[in-house]
Amino acid sequence: MKSFDAAPNAVACVIVKHANPCGVALGATALEAYSKAFQTDPSSAFGGIIAFNTIVDKTAAEAISKQFVEVLIAPDYTAEALAIFTAKANVRVLKIALPTGGSTPWEQGRNAQDIKRVGSGILIQTADNHEISSTDLKVVSKKQPTAQQMADLLFAWRVAKYVKSNAIVFCGNGMTLGVGAGQMSRVDSTRIAAIKAQNAGLSLKDSVVASDAFFPFRDGIDVLANAGASCVIHPGGSMRDEEVIAAADEHGLVMVLTGIRHFRH
Repeated sequence: MKSFDAAPNAVACVIVKHANPCGVALGATALEAYSKAFQTDPSSAFGGIIAFNTIVDKTAAEAISKQFVEVLIAPDYTAEALAIFTAKANVRVLKIALPTGGSTPWEQGRNAQDIKRVGSGILIQTADNHEISSTDLKVVSKKQPTAQQMADLLFAWRVAKYVKSNAIVFCGNGMTLGVGAGQMSRVDSTRIAAIKAQNAGLSLKDSVVASDAFFPFRDGIDVLANAGASCVIHPGGSMRDEEVIAAADEHGLVMVLTGIRHFRH
């Protein structure tokens, strides 16, 4: 949630379940962002954690209260919203300040380091705080992305950063449509993401897809193209990049490379 700026028409809502985002969306209001995020995977949202980068008002609180939620996180709440949540049992309501927008990870609301506990001690690595923009991307397909597609690709890439690898995220119109997480095979993550979108009644026609690492084979491209995707973003760097790019051109897809991958350790 802290990775999204609280700009006009960029109110963000993130729904997390078992440490994976199962719904992420942007909207003009907290209610719109929540409604779009909830559509991605209503069943997984049950008993989840819901976070906002804006004040939660009465209309958003009324919608949220219709589902079972474990934790709510936002920079603030209106008195009417708090009254609604007070009436619900076992809901943890947290008020957490937004990043100040400074140059340090702390001012940006992020950790400078990631720490993992292991049997013999701890492992420490630099946190994955790198941000990309459209100028950092390399279009390798014959087809070029539109401005809207580029915006959705960057949105999808941002979400994929927080999805357990192997991560595949279908997005469109500033919202997640299907999320495939934590599979040993990237093509299986692609299939799962498409199946979850279908189960939620969401169309993947002309959607964009983000993969947290390169596609080792063209089979993942075939699956996402057949599901209706029109664009894909991934780091590149596979020995079979040419084969994967050729598959994108064969399907008439836009393919862009970031040249970097999200840290997965």
